[in-house]
Amino acid sequence: MGIALFVYLLLLGGWLGAMVFFSFFTAPALFARLEVREAGLVVAMLFPRYYVIGYVCGAGSLALAIAFAWRRLTPAQTLWWAAVAALAAALAVTLYAGLSLRPRIEELRGATGGAISAATQTKQAFARLHRLSVALNGSVLLLDLLALAASAGALARRG
Repeated sequence: MGIALFVYLLLLGGWLGAMVFFSFFTAPALFARLEVREAGLVVAMLFPRYYVIGYVCGAGSLALAIAFAWRRLTPAQTLWWAAVAALAAALAVTLYAGLSLRPRIEELRGATGGAISAATQTKQAFARLHRLSVALNGSVLLLDLLALAASAGALARRG
């Protein structure tokens, strides 16, 4: 279990770290230093990699959490299943945001040549999808924190 637990914590920590670094440091720094259009193009270029991190870390940590939950016949098992539920929801939201929402946002950006402010209707649609994207990203962050807390609780119970 030692190596599997290390990989699980590495994947979950990596996912959380990538979200925090991108959301609270990278994107704000880009928008503070570059023109809005340029910052948006850079962020759009980074998003495919950002989502791949979520897919890989999410799928890997979910698979390991399932293995830990099935393997344990202890009071900690309930906490592992809570981590599984949180990770499954976080991965589902990440897949939706990356595979469905992000392409729609990029389609709007492409329709205006990257200048979202050019068309009012497009700007409103972009703003609505962007708000949804931010809300989904925040929910994934909270779900991952819940999974981490459940995992810590399970491990504290020697599970």
